[in-house]
Formats: sequence, C-alpha cells, structure tokens
Amino acid sequence: MNILCTNKKASFKFSLLKKFEAGLSLHGWEVKSIKSGHAQISESYITIKNNEAYLINAHLKVLSTTSDSDKVNSRRSRKLLLNKRELINISNDMKQNGHALVPTKMYTKNSLIKLEIAIAKGKKAHDKRADIKNRDWERNKDRILKNK
Repeated sequence: MNILCTNKKASFKFSLLKKFEAGLSLHGWEVKSIKSGHAQISESYITIKNNEAYLINAHLKVLSTTSDSDKVNSRRSRKLLLNKRELINISNDMKQNGHALVPTKMYTKNSLIKLEIAIAKGKKAHDKRADIKNRDWERNKDRILKNK
C-alpha cells in the first residue's frame, strides 16, 4: 500500500468512528496526476445522491501534457465505488446520527487507486484542546524517558 495523500485535518476536526475503502472513478489524466503526487483531499468531503457516493472538492493538478487542458475541471465531483450494502449503512448512519463522511487518505492497492473514507463525528473546541494537551504530554513523556 503506497499512500499518495492524506487528510491530516480530518483527525483533528472529527473523531473517526468507522472506516471504509472505496474505489474512485477517474479519467486517465487524473490517475497520472494522483500517482505523480499532485492530489489534495484536505478540503474535500463526500455526499450521497441517488444512492451513489461522490467525492466533492478534491483538487487534482491538471498536467501540462493533458490534451484539452483548458476544458478539464480539476475540482469535479468523482464517483466513489462502494457496495450497495455499504452505501445503505453509511447513508442510514448519516441520516440517523448526523455524522459526516470524510476522506482520510488516498493510496494505491494492486495498481488501483483507493480512497479511505470514515464516518466521523465533529469535535467540539474542548475536545480539540484535550487532544493537543494529550499529544504534548506524550511528546514530553517520551523526551523524559529518552534522557534517562
């Protein structure tokens, strides 16, 4: 598994509850752009319309070698490839509990590009402060133990 890009903001803004693996429906130039490291999913989100999941606002850099580069849209919505059962479970969880669906990382698996998505619950400000406090404490604890 070769990680191509991650969404570091997702674990800070949300508490990730359940993770899924989804394929992506992409054009040829998009695959080339992603594999060369020009993908960004930090500001993207996932919606479900007509029992289909879509990745929205993911930015892929248009390469100069792309034909018709003036006509392509680098922020178009891309369809996620999920099982029907997974889509039903995700949409029910989103409707009943008010959870969000967030992309966490994009990676290759057997030469296919996959997207890890997570059902997430938004964090409050005091939860974020507690996470920062715990992270600093772990860092200081490791420093102290290393010096002994």
